[in-house]
Amino acid sequence: MTKQGNRHHKQYHSVKQNKNRRCFLLFAAPSLLGTAVFVLLPFLDVAGRSFRTVITGRFAGLENYRTVFTNQAFALAVGNTLRFTLVCIPLLVVIGLAVAVPVSRMRGAGTVKSLYLFPMALPTAAVVIVWKMVFYRGGFLNLLLTRLGELAGAWGEVRFDYLGGGASFWVLVFSYIWKNTGYTVILWLAGIQGIPTELSEAAYVDGATRRQCFFRVVLPNLKGSLYTIVILSFLNSFKIYREAYLVAGSYPQKDMYLLQHLFSNWFVNLEFDKMAAATVCVGLFLFAVIMLLQWLWDRKDI
Repeated sequence: MTKQGNRHHKQYHSVKQNKNRRCFLLFAAPSLLGTAVFVLLPFLDVAGRSFRTVITGRFAGLENYRTVFTNQAFALAVGNTLRFTLVCIPLLVVIGLAVAVPVSRMRGAGTVKSLYLFPMALPTAAVVIVWKMVFYRGGFLNLLLTRLGELAGAWGEVRFDYLGGGASFWVLVFSYIWKNTGYTVILWLAGIQGIPTELSEAAYVDGATRRQCFFRVVLPNLKGSLYTIVILSFLNSFKIYREAYLVAGSYPQKDMYLLQHLFSNWFVNLEFDKMAAATVCVGLFLFAVIMLLQWLWDRKDI
């Protein structure tokens, strides 16, 4: 190629790159503008308020943060929220994958998908009524256990309060798993069906068993789906407040007391300075976790 032809070739690629860059900016501008106006600017405003008092607006330094970190309710809410997240996400990921693998081999998988999304279509208030009917002292679960005990002659009447003791945490876990498993199954199915069938067929031709094919072929190709599911499950775990609030109110049993309860109570009591400081801490923690998951996902050796 001559020098003139090479120069025209570079100019063509430069013009094409500039055109692609402009198209990208035009396409992304509405989303970036919306994010800046409705997310970044409000968060910066909250961050500024976290260093000031509520009434006078006086600069208070780190006093609000010191108050938050020495608050017993904040420590309880953080502990319960972390415990809830660490228990629910692994359970949801494993259960969703365990359901999605056999469903992906079924012919009527489309109909099954619709059934799995049914819990997400139910109003939260209706679900809460069902949980109350099942788990309160005179609920269906206690009646069932009482009946089984009478038939077996092993125990008498059961009147256990699942929502008023340590079992309330596991009721909340059950509610979260029940509601989000279907959505997780759909995401796993999308990932499984996106794997080329030639890979599995080649593995079977080479003598691999179904178990070996799953761990050596299917599972490594679900890395992207795993990242998406973990991120969405992590964010959705902070939305369980509706169920907990409708079941037990603003001040539930201590095992159900989450960060959302604390923020709601501070909002009602107009304690915006503490609320702002806690919001900044939680926001930075969520950002750090998402960045850590992104780093782990980008690693080639995982």
